[in-house]
Amino acid sequence: MKTLTLKLFAALTTFAIAFSGSCAHAAGFQHGFAADAEGKPLEIGIWYPSQAAVKPIAMGPIVMNVAVNGPAEGRALPLVLISHGTGSSFLGHFDTAIALADVGFVVAAVTHAGDNYADQSRSVDVMDRPRQISRVIDHMLSTWGDRALIDPARIGMFGFSAGGFTALVNIGGIPDFSTIEPMCGQYTADFACRLLAKSSSNPAVPRTSARAPAADARIKAAVVAAPALGFTFSPDGLKNVKVPVQLWRAGEDVLVPHPRYAEAVRLALPQAPDYRVVPNAGHFDFLAPCSAALASIASAICVSDVGFDRAAFHASFNAAAAGFLDKALRAGTGN
Repeated sequence: MKTLTLKLFAALTTFAIAFSGSCAHAAGFQHGFAADAEGKPLEIGIWYPSQAAVKPIAMGPIVMNVAVNGPAEGRALPLVLISHGTGSSFLGHFDTAIALADVGFVVAAVTHAGDNYADQSRSVDVMDRPRQISRVIDHMLSTWGDRALIDPARIGMFGFSAGGFTALVNIGGIPDFSTIEPMCGQYTADFACRLLAKSSSNPAVPRTSARAPAADARIKAAVVAAPALGFTFSPDGLKNVKVPVQLWRAGEDVLVPHPRYAEAVRLALPQAPDYRVVPNAGHFDFLAPCSAALASIASAICVSDVGFDRAAFHASFNAAAAGFLDKALRAGTGN
């Protein structure tokens, strides 16, 4: 397995150097907030290409090698939004964000208001999540200090679990929540069903914001991993999805089990996605590999099945996501 890890790392390094015909960058990093007229400012992490020297920075139990506030560089850079799963934060996919920044993307990840590690009071208000993503896009294009470096025609999205649901709505999906009651009546152990059952609202239907957004047409491609509530999307509900989708499923996912989630989305998409099934992976293997400190306080999201190497998987996963987004976001630009 060590040999496999080294081979994948070498492949990723080679990919990074060749990516878009340019040299790899280091990742700059900024921590900030995006204004939200309908609530408190949204916490965001921003990773971007920079030639500044990186150094380890600790944010709670997570350590990243980044150049904090290093000068951004490049021009006409693609932007990728990251939407995390229930109860997480903007740091949940920091390794993917760094990998994307290293090869020329600007990445903005949000801590979803009311559905994060510190506050899950609105975790079933799933239709407010896409609106929050749109506010972050607004911020990156109109307020971020280096906004002039972003190509507004090249915006993509990555979403995991509840974030995968968010991404599907952001690119045009319309969920049918009437499917939840019969599905959860039959599969009470599914994570979404247990979450809804604990909610003070009607357990059969998520709270849907009166501000329910339309698709954000600025998003031109999406990487969707282990999407929550996948069964709520029928072919009719995804008929308006016109952008390329890379869809991932963990082979041993017990939180969003096959075939009711990713497979349901695959069958409903009007255009066949770039579909990837990861043998022996569990739901949380899409999260960044855990530090010892994080594993000591959150073992449930850090433990992989025996024989599954999360670090090795992420080397190939990050490269595949970056390659897909680069190709998809260049498709209509003439580059």
